[in-house]
Amino acid sequence: MPQDISDILGYSAAFLTTIAFAPQAYQSWKTRNLEGISLPMYSLFTTGVALWFFYGLTIHSMPVIIANAITLVLSAIVLALKIQQVLKKK
Repeated sequence: MPQDISDILGYSAAFLTTIAFAPQAYQSWKTRNLEGISLPMYSLFTTGVALWFFYGLTIHSMPVIIANAITLVLSAIVLALKIQQVLKKK
């Protein structure tokens, strides 16, 4: 597959999967209602995204790096808010 097509596919996939987390992060930040958020799931997900980010760095893939850097920030916000909520309940 030509590099240009690979880049277009990579950046398109990165954009779509990253932007999918923006509404959740925004809603979580705005309402501080994270009752429907699973702490174990978001912990595992955020860890996985961090690993994908570092993988992107090792293979020098900008779509992987950019998408996972942004998704990591968004998922870390939701995770931090969820942890804060769990700690307040104790």
